[in-house]
Amino acid sequence: MQYTISATAFLAVLIVIRLRRRTESRSRGDEAFTVFTAVVFGVLIAATTWGHAILRLVGIVAEATH
Repeated sequence: MQYTISATAFLAVLIVIRLRRRTESRSRGDEAFTVFTAVVFGVLIAATTWGHAILRLVGIVAEATH
């Protein structure tokens, strides 16, 4: 049996773990790395079905609040 994990799933887990840390214990480099991983995660998920669903949902919310 062989297990695989996608880069998107790995980044999502990494982001959740990093954001659970206390804010006071983060350095600027640590925060920059978290932002970088979040941006890469966004780019990877944007082309998927989930990414399109999130985009539509954000569009609906933006129209409702406009």
